[in-house]
Amino acid sequence: MTSRIWVRLFMTTLLIGAVTTAIVGFIINWNEYVHYFTDFRIINILSALFWFILWGLLYSVISQMGYFAYLTVHRFGLGIFKSVSLWNGIQVVFILFVLFDLVYLRFETFANQGESWLPYIGLAVLLLIIGSITAWYKAKQTNREAFIPALFFMIVVTVIEWFPVLRVNEEEWLYLMLFPLLACNAYQLLILHKLNLKSQQERQRIESKRTTNKNTNVSKKPSI
Repeated sequence: MTSRIWVRLFMTTLLIGAVTTAIVGFIINWNEYVHYFTDFRIINILSALFWFILWGLLYSVISQMGYFAYLTVHRFGLGIFKSVSLWNGIQVVFILFVLFDLVYLRFETFANQGESWLPYIGLAVLLLIIGSITAWYKAKQTNREAFIPALFFMIVVTVIEWFPVLRVNEEEWLYLMLFPLLACNAYQLLILHKLNLKSQQERQRIESKRTTNKNTNVSKKPSI
């Protein structure tokens, strides 16, 4: 990937993280901030917006670190196991393990006496649905073998990125971080192959231009 395209990916992902966090932040805290809008408290609205944008930028950076870390791990996995099907099978095991722990460990750690399993299962199901839709679309854009790696990234890597908030288990922060992470992760996953293609085309244009200029300079040399 060329540096120009990488910078474009970085900045666009930052923007997605900031916008998503701002929207989710105002939605889940609407009861707290609604009087800012009804009373036209512009300073308070801008202060809250600025706060959410800062968190969104942080979530975006975490997402990008996680994505490029996964790309490295994915290459190592393919190199170690020498088989796409075997590596995909191992990723499926990790996906099931993480989804189980997301429900069972959180329930055992944070649930009160007599509390229902449904909120804990619902969060895992939400992550599975969004991850499956994103992975299906990735496979449709590229090839069927991309489904499992994409699902692994959307579930396992997202949970790893999400872990600091999972430890606290504050509902507001759970959703405030989850949706920006999912948005940034899905965007990077779905756009990277397109950017790689553009990067290859850009390199070919540059190389073609260099070759043309070189041939032109040679043809202009005076003959003895």
